[in-house]
Amino acid sequence: MPEIRYVQAINRALADAMREDASVILLGEDIGAAGGPFGATRGLRERFGAERVRDTPIAEAALTGAAVGAALTGLRPVAEIMFMDFVTLAMDALVNQAAKARFMFGGQRGVPMVLRTPHGGGVSAGPQHSQCLEAWFCHIPGLKVVCPATPADAYALLRAAIADPDPVVMVEHKGLYAIKGEVAEAPEPVPIGRARIARPGRDATIVCYGAAVHWALEAAQNLAAEGVEAEVLDLRSLQPWDEAAVLESLSRTHRLVIAHEAVEAFGVGAEIAARMADIGFDELDGPILRVAAPFTPVPFAKPLEAAWRPDAACIAEAVRRTLA
Repeated sequence: MPEIRYVQAINRALADAMREDASVILLGEDIGAAGGPFGATRGLRERFGAERVRDTPIAEAALTGAAVGAALTGLRPVAEIMFMDFVTLAMDALVNQAAKARFMFGGQRGVPMVLRTPHGGGVSAGPQHSQCLEAWFCHIPGLKVVCPATPADAYALLRAAIADPDPVVMVEHKGLYAIKGEVAEAPEPVPIGRARIARPGRDATIVCYGAAVHWALEAAQNLAAEGVEAEVLDLRSLQPWDEAAVLESLSRTHRLVIAHEAVEAFGVGAEIAARMADIGFDELDGPILRVAAPFTPVPFAKPLEAAWRPDAACIAEAVRRTLA
């Protein structure tokens, strides 16, 4: 099974989808000759032509609106927003139009589009290029949200998103683009909404997604040296999220820590904690703890950003606290 980088898995997923289905098109800023800011679409315009790989003006509202219109008229557009921070400019088309179309049309028509966008810090890009805003979209009925942590899942979830009959937001951590992982020549499909156990354990469950999966795995490895076996559960999909998998893991470990890079207040972790406190209360032998960023903008200076972002040490300490 060959190893490829996360960004190459995305490129391969786009290429395979475009080869198999002529209705799949790409829209975004500098996605043609430049391949986008992180190279995810490199070489695709040469393979599939400028009609299907369309460079757009620096106008997120326009390109997302165009994607919604294209989806309503029979195409399957994949729109790229350079940084998740700029999705603020596309909220009307995505939240008020794409998400509500199937409901408002009585189920007769959906909007089969994907919006790809990178989030996360770690590259000293400052408060306007580093935010994790996925909780916004998880709050909107009609949108699906996925956030893969590995190259294999980046490929599989992007293929699932493109095939979906309704709008999907695919969130990609920019710090993961360079990581390598095995991706099969003929990958097994991964349905949206199904978590995976990244590391089995018996003493505590760490629920996470995206880059936090790697921090959690490091934390679990460090905890194992102390005799603590933490289970790492990679959500993969944030909306819908795999409630059954989280509850099943909690019923075995009886401790729960939820980790993500987004700010802690009103985040994905808050929803999971509230739900597990409801349906999993009898399984809990310790407090549910969240590991997330503080409620401030992302600092620009490297030392401040490093202190702001959660990491493996923060997750390990939370596990120790809930075990105590």
